[in-house]
Parts: sequence; C-alpha cells; structure tokens
Amino acid sequence: MVKRDERGVYMREYDKMIAGDLYDATDVELIKMRQEARGFLDELNRSVQDVKDGERLALCHKLFAKVGDGLWLQPPFYCDYGKNIEVGTNVYFNFNCVVLDVAKVIIGSNVLIGPNVQIYTASHPINVDERNSGQEFGKPIAIGDNVWIGGGAILCPGVTIGEKSIIAAGAVVTKNVSPSVMVGGNPAKLIRDLS
Repeated sequence: MVKRDERGVYMREYDKMIAGDLYDATDVELIKMRQEARGFLDELNRSVQDVKDGERLALCHKLFAKVGDGLWLQPPFYCDYGKNIEVGTNVYFNFNCVVLDVAKVIIGSNVLIGPNVQIYTASHPINVDERNSGQEFGKPIAIGDNVWIGGGAILCPGVTIGEKSIIAAGAVVTKNVSPSVMVGGNPAKLIRDLS
C-alpha cells in the first residue's frame, strides 16, 4: 500500500519506489532494508554443508514477501530487498540467480529458473540530468505459472511472462511474452507457439 499525506505527497522513498516513480536509493530507510536483506543472503548463501535441513527454506520465509510450498533455491542467490518478491508453489531457482526487486516480482507456481538468470525491475532515467541526480525507478515483473526460464536469461523491467511459456537460454526479454510460447535471442523474439 502506497502511503501519501493529506496533499497526496508520498510519505516515504519506499512508497515512491514501489509505485514505480523516481526515488532516492540513498534514503536511510532503504539502505537499512537492503542491509537487512544482505544479512539473510549471507546466511542463505553459506556452503551447502553448513546449512541444516530446512534452514534455507526458513530464511526464504524471512526474506521474501510470500513463499509457496516446494521452493528450492540453489545458492548463491542475490536480491536487493527480498520483501518485494512473491513466490508460488514448486518454484526452483538454480545457481547464481539475481533478482533486483525495487518493484514487485511475482513468480507463479511450477516455475523453473535456470542458472545465472537475472530478473531486473530496477532502471534509471533516460534524461542525463535526472540520471546524474541519483534518482532511479522500477517496474514490476510477473512470471506466470508453469514457466521455464533458461540459463543466463535476462528479464528487463516491466515485463510479464505468460503462463506455460519458455524463455530460451541467454534470451534478453524486453517486452511481454504471451502464454504458451517459446522466445529467444537478444532482444527475445518468438521461436514457436507451444499451444
């Protein structure tokens, strides 16, 4: 819920960030939130031999906004805040995934995310003066149910991946992907219809 005062002005930089407006990433509250996430990530990314059974999943419940049953996350994993990520049931993250969650990232159920996948909601202004001011913004990403994202794929800010689709390894997704299709390349283009 975005909080505004009686004049309609945002009350916090976090509220601007989640709304997709320009915000100041050097805000003290945002820095504190990122540091808290880093603490969870340090624990989460410890060697597999150092993690007790169920401990990694418990950390995911603390880090993410929502975690469905059957989450499997191979370390290392990196994100900005964690609290802006919602994960459905039976989701698999392979090694070395990065989620820049300055906006909401909603991942459906039965989703396979290959190694080195990068999910970016964060962006910077095109106008050089705004960009040099340190302001940035984000656009949410949604991944439908039964999606497979191949290794090394990049999802750019604001995209939606339709259910039952496949993102080929190494694809750079800059636009929404329809349900039940396979896309690949840079920028990603339709390879075939899967319906």
